[in-house]
Amino acid sequence: MTSTPFDADVLIVGAGPVGLTIANTLGLYGVRVLVIEKLDSIIDYPRAIGIDDESLRTLQAIGLAEQVQAHITPDHAMRFVTAGGRCFADIDPRTDEFGWSRRNAFIQPQIDHLLYRGLARFPHVQVLFSHEVASLAQDEAGVTLQLQGAQGKMRRVRGRWLVACDGGNSFIRRSLDVAFEGRTKPNQWIVIDVRNDPLGTPHIYMHCDPERPYVSAALPHGIRRFEFMVMPGETEEELSKPENMARLMRKVVAEPDKLDYIRKRVYTHNARLAVTFRVQRVLLAGDAAHIMPVWQGQGYNSGLRDASNLAWKLAHVAKGLAGEALLDSYGQERRSHARSMIHLSEVAGDIFSPATRLGSTLRDGLTRILGGFPSVKRYFVEMRFKPMPRYRQGAVLAAAPVPAQGLLARLLERSGGSALGRLLGLMAEKEGSMLHRLVHGRQIDEGTPVGRMFIQPRVLCEDGQTRLLDDLVGLNFAILAWGTDPTHGMSPEARAFWERLGARFITVKPTVQMTHRDDERPGVIAIGDLGNRLKAWFAQQPNSVVFMRPDRFVAATCTPQQVDDTTRALAAVMAMPLVSLTAQPGKAQHPELAEAAA
Repeated sequence: MTSTPFDADVLIVGAGPVGLTIANTLGLYGVRVLVIEKLDSIIDYPRAIGIDDESLRTLQAIGLAEQVQAHITPDHAMRFVTAGGRCFADIDPRTDEFGWSRRNAFIQPQIDHLLYRGLARFPHVQVLFSHEVASLAQDEAGVTLQLQGAQGKMRRVRGRWLVACDGGNSFIRRSLDVAFEGRTKPNQWIVIDVRNDPLGTPHIYMHCDPERPYVSAALPHGIRRFEFMVMPGETEEELSKPENMARLMRKVVAEPDKLDYIRKRVYTHNARLAVTFRVQRVLLAGDAAHIMPVWQGQGYNSGLRDASNLAWKLAHVAKGLAGEALLDSYGQERRSHARSMIHLSEVAGDIFSPATRLGSTLRDGLTRILGGFPSVKRYFVEMRFKPMPRYRQGAVLAAAPVPAQGLLARLLERSGGSALGRLLGLMAEKEGSMLHRLVHGRQIDEGTPVGRMFIQPRVLCEDGQTRLLDDLVGLNFAILAWGTDPTHGMSPEARAFWERLGARFITVKPTVQMTHRDDERPGVIAIGDLGNRLKAWFAQQPNSVVFMRPDRFVAATCTPQQVDDTTRALAAVMAMPLVSLTAQPGKAQHPELAEAAA
């Protein structure tokens, strides 16, 4: 084992949104971080334009939500329109179960700069611009990088762990020989961003014009994005000529010569997924791990899901609070959901721009028929088609899924590369659907909240103020109980375990009971349930105690008398030592928890 000193606990290659979010999170945990970026500054041109409620919750967790709100447009609908002007799909969800609007428009460089400036809070987090990774090597103790500076000068840095956030063409992933499986769409698109919005209408419009599909998207601060399909034989150079650009823009504006252009850029849609997200001490995140078409705006958001999932685990391992095995749960949890989001994006692209005119005609006819069914409209409007993260293995206590079986399972396997196969696969992933049951069988754990994100309502605090729930929890575990003290049946050993991790103990009660203080216990936070949203959530569950992870996912639920057993089982799956918490003589063991602990 080498004794070479470490420059940081964690090295992060890539100062994009994923790398910067991980760096901010690790900074809050007190972990030493070095971010390495080959460019000389943060990218300042527009890229992603959609940020969802999960990502805003992640930014809230690192203390940047207030600044971010100045640069988003909440409740941003996406409307699919036929060539004749008929809106056949209106995606406009208005739910806020995670504390934020489901769909929001934003301009990525503005948020990226807020993330970068957020690092100034942490003297133990440094950013090294204008340095490109030339080589990497890892051993049982850490990772060593050889960096090449702007003037060709070489520099060596070493960290205990490395997170590769260096994009779809990741040098780190290629150096590790990690396969990047998937496909590249044959057609390209040209993106045109303009200032002083020439249309001014809100929302995003997906114009399904068989002659040339195009997109018109309103963005914050008077910016609008247009995207046009590049037709066979066309090139970026040709399309960028003034006369050709005017021809394109005349489809959407009357006077294209008066537009204030920001940039024009051609890009290709890719759908690819790394076969593994971890190679020893190197972890892949964001585009280095997966890339997907833009049609549902999930590339950026999937990257921030990676950051939220990985950062707390990496922090606990780096600080010696958990064993390295906890990091295996990152790929177990994130890879399958990234695949689902890739499928969703591909299906949306196939609906938007079918490969043939016949496909467009069939789509228009079918959507006209389905539009007469209110339940179908709600399915799209409320984004019920979006596969939400659901972890059945990893750092959770959840039952294993039933293996795929039957005729539809074989159909999915045979048609997985076709549009039909992707559509069937996407529908089958939606739990509770008839197709899901036919393919996978009835899941024995369908109703459990374990492995899902916990809700975030506004709550009444002990000081009389109202706050979002996460603001009381911080980047910590939380043990919440409805109507009772979650520590009442907790042994001293279990409580010491959770206190060592900085966990918050929370009692949820009706707001009218907040003036009653006789039931207060030291170290337990009481919150009032504004609007009865937490009561409604607990009413749907068989258990009244919830163990919430720092990334806001439910790790386990139990009854008040199962708190010690659940703590023991969670400590096992999270590779966190709990030597002193052993079964008490004569105490009943809960078989499902004992099995998970084993």
